[in-house]
Parts: sequence; C-alpha cells; structure tokens
Amino acid sequence: MSIIAARKDSAAAAKVAEEKQAPASAASPANTTTAQPASVNRPATRGQVDITNVRKSFGTTEVLKGVSLSVPPGGVAVIVGPSGSGKSTLLRTINHLEKVDGGYITIDGELVGYEVRGNKLHELREKDILKQRTHIGMVFQSFNLFPHLTALENVIEAPIVAQKRSKAEARKRGLELLDRVGLKDRADAYPRQLSGGQQQRVAIARALALDPKILLFDEPTSALDPELVNEVLDVIRELAKSGTTLIVVTHEMGFARDVADTVVFMDQGQIVESGTPQDIFANPREERTRSFFSKVIEPAFNI
Repeated sequence: MSIIAARKDSAAAAKVAEEKQAPASAASPANTTTAQPASVNRPATRGQVDITNVRKSFGTTEVLKGVSLSVPPGGVAVIVGPSGSGKSTLLRTINHLEKVDGGYITIDGELVGYEVRGNKLHELREKDILKQRTHIGMVFQSFNLFPHLTALENVIEAPIVAQKRSKAEARKRGLELLDRVGLKDRADAYPRQLSGGQQQRVAIARALALDPKILLFDEPTSALDPELVNEVLDVIRELAKSGTTLIVVTHEMGFARDVADTVVFMDQGQIVESGTPQDIFANPREERTRSFFSKVIEPAFNI
C-alpha cells in the first residue's frame, strides 16, 4: 500500500473511531473541524488548507495526536488552548518547519513538504520547500527582523531574493505595505529604533510582501508590552477582511471572539472542539473547554 493510501486509511479509521466515541449531541468529531467563513464578503479563491490526521513526536513525547483541520479560502481560524497543547507545533507543520510523522497537509490541493514519486511520498528538496514557503507567510512570536536592515529593506529582501523582483518594483510594493501597517514614515528606521509593536508590524508587512496564499501567526503579541498589543491586533483585524486565509495561534480571547470564523480549542495534542466564537465561548460542549475558559476569561467577558 502506498504511503498516501495508508495515511488516508489511517485518517478515515481515526474519524470512524471518533464518531463512535463522540456523544450524540456533538455536532462533529472532536478532532476534525472545518472553519466556516463569517458573513464577510471575502473574494478569496485560493488558500484552502487541509490538515489530515497529522501526528508529530519529539522523542517519546507525542505532541500532535492525529489532528485534522480544514480552513477554506479566506477563512480565519484562531487556535487557542493551554501552553504545551501543540498549537505552535501544528502551525509550524503547515509550512514544513516541522516535519510530520504521520498524516499530510495540502494547500490548494498541493502537498506541503512532499511529492508523490512511484506512488509514495518523498520529502521535497530544500530549494523546493523554500519555494513552497513563499506562498505561506508566517509571523513569529519574536520579530526576527534583520537588525542591519531598515524597515523597508527587511520588507523587500525576500521579494528580491526569492522572487527575483526588481528593486524598484519591490521598493514600491514595500512602501505600500508599510503604509498599510501604518509605518510608511518609519521606512528608513532600523529595528533598534522601533518599538516592539512597530517591529511586529514590519514583520507582518514582510510576510505580506511575497503575496502569500495563507498567513500564519504564532502568538504575534506575546513578546509585546500590554500597551502595544492592540496596534498589532488591529493590523491583523484588517487583514482578516482582505481575503487572505489566516490561521492564528493566540492567547488573546477578545481578539479570537472578534476576528475568527472558527475558534479551535486544543489540549494535549488534540482538537478538543471547535465552532463559531459564539459556540465556543458562550456554549462549549466539552468540560475541558469550559474549564479552560473559566480560568482565562473574565466573568464580564460577553459575546
């Protein structure tokens, strides 16, 4: 049996097992979810993400235990859960920063990190993986800006190197993106001359510079002082209206409520449940979800 067929059979078997174990009141298996786009008119035609029965271990520790998730073009999925639940690892498998041990991921039907040869999956060469990553923008917890480059130079570096755009074209686009995140007037500033929130907004502009199909955010505000959080979240809120598929890992529950089409709650390497913000915050099905939110959401938090 081919690896692809084996992985598909494994995913199907896991789904059947979950359906048998799920309570009758559950709307869907706990480990399988599809993000439902909000009633915002997003003219998205690309960026379909399908994660199928993905497993990942570090040594003897299984971090992802057969996770399945689908996000449609233009969808906004926000992943929440306690530290160590596998959220960031899942995000990193989407652009193959972490290799999966089982299952597979596709974007617009194309395998991420692998290709089929002889009816088997083989990992792509590094240059082909890097090419795939130009379609997958990622914003990290730390800003990861080049300290010796200005804000504009950080934004235009990848388009010039990876996409062979002319410097003039890249510069024009870079200034447009810095303007979009409210930093056109700081184009010539170096990272050390910018606040943390400003650096993260430059990082977002840099991720957008390659015109990605999807954008991944891994705790984009966790390294910021509290007063700087909103300036970054406001930029992401605007992106959520743009038609680009977003998958966001965050501890900012108010942001998840306001922006997400689907909120995904993870714990111990599994998707416990998912649904609309109204469903997850106001009426979670699972006791583990209720317990988590009772500790992280203020009593006055209302949908």
